[in-house]
Amino acid sequence: MTAAPTTRRGWRALDSAAGGLALDLGLYAVSAAFAAITAATSTLVPHRAWGGIAAVGYLLAALVAAGQLLLRRRDPGSSLTGLRARWAVTGFAWFATALLPLAWQSVERADGRSDRAQEEVLVVEESGRRLVDTGTPYLGHDAIAALPPGEQLLGYTPYQPGMALFGLPRAAVDAWWTDARVWFAVGTALALALAVRSLSRVVRPASGRAGSAVLRGVQAATVLPVCALTLATGGDDLPVLALCLLALALAAAGRPGRVGIAVGLAGALKLFAWPVALVLIVWGMTRRAGLRVTAGALGLPAAALLPALLVDRDALVENVLRFPLGHGLVTSPAQSPFPGHLIATALPAGRAVAAALLLAAGLAIAVRLARRPPRTAVAAALVCGYGLLAAILLMPSTRFGYLLYPIALLVWAAALRPGFAELAGEGRRHGVDLRHDHHLPRP
Repeated sequence: MTAAPTTRRGWRALDSAAGGLALDLGLYAVSAAFAAITAATSTLVPHRAWGGIAAVGYLLAALVAAGQLLLRRRDPGSSLTGLRARWAVTGFAWFATALLPLAWQSVERADGRSDRAQEEVLVVEESGRRLVDTGTPYLGHDAIAALPPGEQLLGYTPYQPGMALFGLPRAAVDAWWTDARVWFAVGTALALALAVRSLSRVVRPASGRAGSAVLRGVQAATVLPVCALTLATGGDDLPVLALCLLALALAAAGRPGRVGIAVGLAGALKLFAWPVALVLIVWGMTRRAGLRVTAGALGLPAAALLPALLVDRDALVENVLRFPLGHGLVTSPAQSPFPGHLIATALPAGRAVAAALLLAAGLAIAVRLARRPPRTAVAAALVCGYGLLAAILLMPSTRFGYLLYPIALLVWAAALRPGFAELAGEGRRHGVDLRHDHHLPRP
């Protein structure tokens, strides 16, 4: 009965130790080791290239954090050890471990290196070219079948139509700065900046415990190795994640219409945002704003799908439904050894068993939403985080990198807590008592 509160108190104590600097140092030091190991052992060339640069960046950030710790012992009030200084170190770490490796690989790729990008970068850029040429980012079944067997996988675009927009710069100009990863980074940075700005309505991100929680949430979406590595080498998941975090920040700020727009934009890029959209629609219903959330959350993905549907319906179905469900001409290479994949490959009728477990988890979450709908942004973030974690673990075909979604969402939940004091009063004015939500911190 006391395990959860004890865990929360333990995490808060660790998070706040030495003004947050102790965990900063641990994050950067462990990340430096991870990057070094990746550089030495990864079988993926873009990952090794990332690790060689990122290890130095993490090490420098760790040294700065260690220096801040020593300075704090001598002068606890020094501005060089405060929250603003920690923000500065986080910004440097993101530049050194994500943006710099990204730019380096993009330049080398533009100079002729064919091993400086993961396959999703090529797929997104090619989908942008097809969008310009044919009006749809997708190839049909027959067109994919006509490709050489070794190229059929790259013929599939298992994303929503909006993702092709990141490939448009490459369709116009062949240069390092038109690499899809550059624009993934731009979209990610913009969405995160808007998220922090939205939270500034209810907290001061540059000061206090609330500001420290916002910083930790940003770190989880930027300098955490699984995020920095993904952005530098592939990147398509990061703008989707950032838009989901923006939607939750807007929920904490009490802007349901904008919540729908943010999560709708994410859903127009990738299916991973659709469960988040569902949870936020239920959150909107508890505030008598379900239609405002739904208009953007479902309307924008539908608007993105409509042109592709009208141009070539079969191509849309082949890429967005058949391929992700394992019924395409080739199968997805996503095969991280999570329980769903192990069950699907090791047991008789294992794929059906894994699908049943995934369905059961989905039904359990649906029952939870019906019986105890999330009335606060933090409750919505926790449902999204744990729900996506269960889905990733149980999907027959998945990637280790997908863990960036639940990790960032669960850490981001703490950044949403400071808004409850103001929003509780607003909720009561709309006939909703937010104090009944079990996630609301007690005074």
